Amino acid sequence: MKRIFENYDVVVVGGGMSGMVAAIASAREGANTVLIHNRPVLGGNASSEIRMHICGADHHSSRPNARETGIIEEIQLEHKHRNPESSYAIFDAILWEKAAFQENLTLHLNSYMYSAECENGKVTQIKVQQMNTEKEFIISAKIFIDATGDGMLADLAGADTVIGREGKDVYGEKYAPDVSDHYTMGNSLMFHATDKGHPVPFICPDWAKKYTEEDLCRRDHKELTSGYWWIELGGSNLSTIDDAEELRDELLKSLYGVWDHIKNGGDHGAENMELDWVGFLPGKRESRRVLGDYVLKEQDCFAGARFDDTVAYGGWPMDVHVVDGFASLSDEATVYLHLKDVYAIPYRCYYSRNIDNLMMAGRNISCSHMAFASTRVMATCAVGGEAVGIAASMAAKKDISPREVGEDIKTLQQRLLDLDCYLPGIKKENDKDVARYAKATASSYMHGAEPENVTNGIDRIVGDVQNCWQPENEEDMWLNLELKEEASISAVQCIFDSNLSKQITISISDTQLNSMEKTTPSSLVSDFKLEFIRNGETVHSQVINNNYQRRCRIELPEDILCDNIKMSIISTHGVKLPKVFGISAYVK
Repeated sequence: MKRIFENYDVVVVGGGMSGMVAAIASAREGANTVLIHNRPVLGGNASSEIRMHICGADHHSSRPNARETGIIEEIQLEHKHRNPESSYAIFDAILWEKAAFQENLTLHLNSYMYSAECENGKVTQIKVQQMNTEKEFIISAKIFIDATGDGMLADLAGADTVIGREGKDVYGEKYAPDVSDHYTMGNSLMFHATDKGHPVPFICPDWAKKYTEEDLCRRDHKELTSGYWWIELGGSNLSTIDDAEELRDELLKSLYGVWDHIKNGGDHGAENMELDWVGFLPGKRESRRVLGDYVLKEQDCFAGARFDDTVAYGGWPMDVHVVDGFASLSDEATVYLHLKDVYAIPYRCYYSRNIDNLMMAGRNISCSHMAFASTRVMATCAVGGEAVGIAASMAAKKDISPREVGEDIKTLQQRLLDLDCYLPGIKKENDKDVARYAKATASSYMHGAEPENVTNGIDRIVGDVQNCWQPENEEDMWLNLELKEEASISAVQCIFDSNLSKQITISISDTQLNSMEKTTPSSLVSDFKLEFIRNGETVHSQVINNNYQRRCRIELPEDILCDNIKMSIISTHGVKLPKVFGISAYVK
């Protein structure tokens, strides 16, 4: 076996949505970063290997204007632009492309981390075997990010971790069990089926389990094209980590038994349906959690908590699955504890309390079992991953610990806001954005959607406040920013409306896909013109065509000295009266 030594600023282990986003964020901030993933494709539970839709604070569009933005939004809008039929082959390629062609980012796929070494409370190096090349990588770095889901790096490094459910006495959580135990939520296996237009028989293998309608009376199996998250096992007598192989086998037996019931166990309208895909890699919900300087709790979720060190947010219900999952057919599969508002997640949940250079991204962050029931969904994990990636780059550049980054939390927060990440209760206040002080006027505007909203520092609808400019008529739609004084502008950033009240995730569920627009959200601006004006004369103009992103940053060919900036909307992807949430004009 060939041994290769590598050194980086930041190492990310785990290429699910949170780890991939963390690695991209770190690399974009200039840190020399490596992403290590033990599978051939990126995306984790969202990849072609597992095929779970990317859920988040919007809870399948039931909470308006709550979808996560930043890199996860960029990825999903890329998917909507290029992948209207929700092909997982194309989605896998989009994820690979985002990482493989990112400057400052090295990607090691099919690479399994099996060892971590520590010295004086810090991770010094990890050992990784790339299975298909028979190479061993010995990798050192300043900062390590555990995005393994299972908290494997943290466990190997000796970080403080927990598994299971805390009792009521630990954090005083109303819905926690009376006493602590080791139980976790289980693993699930998904399938997809298609209508062939003619009868298709199903010959059930003799190893499949048998189920009746009475057995499944608490498990909704009306949708025939895909299923089912409730085909879930493990978490009590069988560990989601130690017994993962046995659980996979039992899940296959259960899945084929469910399909046999649908096809052969009564009239389910499935005569023409055929299985065209069955996962062999179960999606995992819960295992280790890594303890940080703060543990997010049930009370924080219910209260819609806000923190001085907010760097991410969640809003998915506390979705507490029954112990043993599908083995407990007499119980409801899950209990949804709905939340009135989104809640903030503090930075202190994203780094280890006892390993100085270890951070975590994804479902293994510092939270109780009850809070975890909400924070575990992929879009919430991804926005936390972006915060972690940027913080890791800051720590590496300054040669400080992640905890010390928290002493300058405003810098981290303002960087996240500039990158279109939403932080509840915090506004953009970038001193290099001269648009903040500009006088905004427009061709026309709706009541409540005045032009000055584009510089108010909040780039989405919050409650009843629109926080955007929307023209009143579609003729000659323009908005002008009169700068407080002349400035040399190096870049302009526009935040458009991608309709944060609607899902844009890939999915194998026809129910979910039918609730979405197939392509780029019709609310987005496509073509627009920027004019830079000085003393009443246009000194530079630029037309941007075929935009399909919410965050559109335009780097100017050279600094432009001007006193006014005018944006004219030429066309959209469908709507007649678009919304613009933010315009920033940056000086160096």
